Amino acid sequence: MEDQGIIRLYLQRSQQAIVETKNKYGAYCRVIARNILPSNPDIEECENDTYLAAWNAIPPNLPEKLPVFLGRITRNIALDKHSYNTAKKRSREFEVILTELEECIAGPATVETEYEAGETAGLINQFLYGLDEQNRNLFIRRYWYADSIKELSREFKMSSSKVKSILFRLRNKLRSHLKQEGVDL
Repeated sequence: MEDQGIIRLYLQRSQQAIVETKNKYGAYCRVIARNILPSNPDIEECENDTYLAAWNAIPPNLPEKLPVFLGRITRNIALDKHSYNTAKKRSREFEVILTELEECIAGPATVETEYEAGETAGLINQFLYGLDEQNRNLFIRRYWYADSIKELSREFKMSSSKVKSILFRLRNKLRSHLKQEGVDL
């Protein structure tokens, strides 16, 4: 079924919308969750929570790109679940990804910094649009979809050390770009 048909089902409040969403995007949502969460029950819970969140969000929201909309919901739910799971214990795989970006981006800690966080997001987008397609895809796959170095090496047909080196250089470029634009790191 086409995405517009699925969205129409959501607007009609038909439960078939969830079935069609699962059929078309279930594997996609599970991959995103699996890159962040280690356990199958958590991944399943995250996938199901994504369908519920989509049900509650459509309407009033009408997503232009359904897979991006679902991916964002899945990622946010998985990150929340990861935070909950690791509140007292650290050193899981996803922690490595977060620490890689730690030097470049400080998380918003107060209400006053929410505006700056939005501005920083715009600057990051500007930085990403300035990259060639391969580097942009590597960066996004690592830091948005949380793909492992091994997966990226296989997907981009590069050695692990080359992927690590490219990501290191990209993080340094991002840091320089943000400093140049006046972002305090």
